[in-house]
Amino acid sequence: MQELNEILSTIDSYIGGSDWFVFLLLGTGVFFTIFLKFPQIRYFGQAFRIVKGKFDRDGDEGDTSHFQALATALSGTVGTGNIAGVAYAIHLGGPAALFWMLVTAFLGMTTKFVEVTISHKYREKAEDGTIAGGPMFYMKNANFTFLGNKVSLKWMAVIFAIATVISSFGTGSLPQINSIADSMFATFQVNKMLTGGVLAVLLGLVIIGGIKRIAQVTSKLVPAMALIYFLGALTVIAYNYENILPSINAIFSDIFSGSAATGGFLGASIAYAFNRGVNRGLFSNEAGQGSAPIAHAAARAHEPVSEGMVAILEPFIDTIIICSLTGLVLLSSGVWNEKLDNVFQSADLVILDGKYDENDEGDAESLYLYLNDKKDLPHFNGSLEIVDGQLSQEGITVIHARSLAEQVEVRKDKKPFNGTLKVKKGVVNDEEDQLVIRGKSLVHSAPLTAEAFTRSFLGKYGQYIVSIGLLLFAFSTAISWSYYGDRAMTYLFGSKSVIWYHLVYVVGFFIASFTDTTIIWTFSGIAIALMTIPNLIGIFWLRGDMKRTVKEYWSQFHGEYPEEKYKKD
Repeated sequence: MQELNEILSTIDSYIGGSDWFVFLLLGTGVFFTIFLKFPQIRYFGQAFRIVKGKFDRDGDEGDTSHFQALATALSGTVGTGNIAGVAYAIHLGGPAALFWMLVTAFLGMTTKFVEVTISHKYREKAEDGTIAGGPMFYMKNANFTFLGNKVSLKWMAVIFAIATVISSFGTGSLPQINSIADSMFATFQVNKMLTGGVLAVLLGLVIIGGIKRIAQVTSKLVPAMALIYFLGALTVIAYNYENILPSINAIFSDIFSGSAATGGFLGASIAYAFNRGVNRGLFSNEAGQGSAPIAHAAARAHEPVSEGMVAILEPFIDTIIICSLTGLVLLSSGVWNEKLDNVFQSADLVILDGKYDENDEGDAESLYLYLNDKKDLPHFNGSLEIVDGQLSQEGITVIHARSLAEQVEVRKDKKPFNGTLKVKKGVVNDEEDQLVIRGKSLVHSAPLTAEAFTRSFLGKYGQYIVSIGLLLFAFSTAISWSYYGDRAMTYLFGSKSVIWYHLVYVVGFFIASFTDTTIIWTFSGIAIALMTIPNLIGIFWLRGDMKRTVKEYWSQFHGEYPEEKYKKD
């Protein structure tokens, strides 16, 4: 597992985890924000009016209402990114990572507006009569020119559609059920395979019904789950009210310096906080990824810009509201830098050759540089003797979840292990012995948020809100992403291929319920980048088309609704 994660991490470092990808994502958002004169601010009120159906017409073509399209798209974004993703970002980059998530969301409001408008404009009917849309259709149908000559981007549409199928697993299926299974096991001790099996069956029953069934389910799930989570988060923040201002200060004070070591957290550089914050922000709200336009393409509307305005609300609700709440819960409760008793995951575990003390200034600096990819430290090679579950070897350091592990114990069949633990380049090889290694270290993802929710008036019952909220959040995300994937399959191979895709999607959903969490998150980073890159190139290429479409919308709008006094063009 560790070797597989290293391979995936290497791939991710060249795309989703690279600096150029971060600047491509933010740069596109900055460009369109200025190019279209801050539409995320100017069109915010109009977006709410459209969602309420104020400007709907009889006979508008589509499969869903504006609200159902918004709910479906939100159910695709409001998921593990809001509960586990925020926790993972802060775990990696410290409090400053949350700031960069919010910046990504603000700029992402414009990016969503652009990609949804363009995709809705070039949508078409599938052979089964349903509406099909998304970046692959604008790449195929829009008029692209280069140096005055028409250019076909059908090849890029194919690349995007393939990336969408891959990302439906990397974003919508695998990390969602993995986080649900982890949370249900930690809270209720429910077997992960049982959780995966039951939910896989339910997932299959829902997605067989297509977009109309999906829209009906998500339009009910999204408001309910958001309310439950919102109220639960407020109880944690209110309980730790004295930490609210220090938490906010921590978010903004370390923006340009990185987060210093505190508690079990060994520190994060500004580059690491920036990269992880933007990366997790994208995972949360998917602005620029090209997924939401597939859901919005099905909305009933007589022109595309109104649906683009509806999409402005997604990053605001998903990241600026819900992710901010999660961030304040994690920071105000203090769990983010606290070592907790947990079972170690192999992909998060490394054994260093040499004894390091986090309280020693020199050792702390070496560990900081190591964890921020600025320095190599020697890894242990050989065999470790285990006596009554304890490591007898001197001169080694166990790192788990980017922290120095304490009270490490090795068990087999729920009993202290006696024997030898094989280690190669710092990686534990226990496939034959099926050992369980546990101890105290930092934790991340859903278990960290679940622990934070226990630090409130609700006590241990607070973790149930995370488990139930995550169940609803993540399950609805998996439902929505199955639709994104089947639209891509329809584009690539026709409607008959969808049934086979659904089968593989459900099977993958089940398998991921008991797969290593860190590997799942690393794969998701790669999958997201594969979708995002061609979509950002495509919408930038159509910037002139976008501006003309917006002008046409306001010209028509003011002609039909002269009583609307505000001017937005």
